[in-house]
Amino acid sequence: MEIALIGFGAIGRFVTESLESQSHASVRALIMRPERVGAIEKEVSDHCAVVASAADLPAEITLVVEVAGHDGLAQHGADVLAQGIDLMVVSVGALTDAALLNSLQEAAEKGGGKLRIAPGAIGGIDAVAAAREGGIDRVSYTSRKPPAAWKGTPAEDVCDLDGLTEEAVLFEGPADEAARLYPKNANVAATIALAGAGFDGTEVRVVADPAAPGNVHELDIAGAFGRMTLRMEGKPLPGNPKTSSLTAFCVLRGIRNHASAIEI
Repeated sequence: MEIALIGFGAIGRFVTESLESQSHASVRALIMRPERVGAIEKEVSDHCAVVASAADLPAEITLVVEVAGHDGLAQHGADVLAQGIDLMVVSVGALTDAALLNSLQEAAEKGGGKLRIAPGAIGGIDAVAAAREGGIDRVSYTSRKPPAAWKGTPAEDVCDLDGLTEEAVLFEGPADEAARLYPKNANVAATIALAGAGFDGTEVRVVADPAAPGNVHELDIAGAFGRMTLRMEGKPLPGNPKTSSLTAFCVLRGIRNHASAIEI
């Protein structure tokens, strides 16, 4: 299977390198900003096309993976889906923008491409989505990180991050508001909300914790199915401390499932 990537940052490079040793899929094209096309062409092999728009993708592409961030999804996502090509989205936080989500859905319905949301850095999304079928009573998600990880965000106006000796709740409210205030940390909250009770029905807590071992995700959901609690301590992708390794692995899994006769 030949795929294309929107973006070529830490996850894009990791996925490209990982697939070089695989037989089920390969990266055949990259969609980049026009000013970066020339530079990226020098970095990749001749069999990988570097283009500035979805319209210029090779005809063989059957899956496009967005690993470019919110702007890349907004610029190219609808065009990919309108061509009947499936699109896997990593920057799920961008879908808190109702207008963008609607435009992607309309493009998918008209063009025939399917929008696939990657679970990313959190597990249990299959259980959350299944629980929705029976009814969900409560969903809460807590993003817990060391104080230094929240620098450059509205957290600096909430407390003295450098002086924290115990955990501090930086935000508590619905998922869509959390995504607006902390856009770089919105992907997991948005994924949980889309899978389960929606943005208004998903309670999010953002916590600065000096004792946190890294990026910690805590999920608590209850409903007709029963109750599930989940805690994950994520490790970063080697070479990029801001990127979750599980997110990159999730992309590889999604590509494998798309190419395989057996999906799990």
